[in-house]
Amino acid sequence: MPRLALIVATAFVLAACGGSDDGGGGATGATAPSSERPSSTAKLTIVAPKVGEVVHGSSVDLRVKLQGARLVPATTTNIVPDEGHLHVILDDTLISMTQGLEQTIPEVPPGEHRIMVEFVASDHAPFDPRVVSVVAFEVKP
Repeated sequence: MPRLALIVATAFVLAACGGSDDGGGGATGATAPSSERPSSTAKLTIVAPKVGEVVHGSSVDLRVKLQGARLVPATTTNIVPDEGHLHVILDDTLISMTQGLEQTIPEVPPGEHRIMVEFVASDHAPFDPRVVSVVAFEVKP
């Protein structure tokens, strides 16, 4: 039953965060959600891994740079343009909702991967335009 709850929660969050990205790293604004959303002052960049980097081993160290905003707990519907948290998505699967700029992603299998980080509002929904950074990288044993 806990696994089903996790799947349902993940589907809900991904639906709230749906849209497109630039696929190459750096911040981008993309598809607007169906309801009117505020814009954000944030600029987001994935510092590590770098675009095209080959990571050796099964753990990937993720480091993100956030400018023009600050990370806060995701516990309010009071939306502020310079406050939010991060959704981390690896290969189209939400793997964390975090208030930190660094984390280690364990057990990433060998092969090519894509990581997307999005700065979202405190209600888990995206800003308009979206604040996203995407990096493609490879893991080798």
